[in-house]
Amino acid sequence: VQLQASGGGLVQPGGPLRISCAPSGSSVRFYAMGWYRQAPGKQRELVASITSGGQRNYADSVKGRFTISRVGAGNMVNLQMNSLKPEDTAVYYCYLDTAYRYWGQGTQVTVSS
Repeated sequence: VQLQASGGGLVQPGGPLRISCAPSGSSVRFYAMGWYRQAPGKQRELVASITSGGQRNYADSVKGRFTISRVGAGNMVNLQMNSLKPEDTAVYYCYLDTAYRYWGQGTQVTVSS
């Protein structure tokens, strides 16, 4: 399975941005997926996750601002990020949990004026 992340970029504080993770090679709707992020000099942290049944989990720092969802019969995952803050600046990595954890290549999100 390969995971293709897209949608990152530069956004002003308070603005929205949506990033997506599209798997290729296999159907993934029966597995949990999610997003981690890593800012310079910091450890990678879990941002949001979603199970095959649609149960969502968020880091406290993004609750109420970020929404994770499955799209297209569950084979793609979006992360809608609203009210972005400079501290949200990081490389965002999507993942897929089967018996093995697959990682996407990462997409840069920069929040700056």
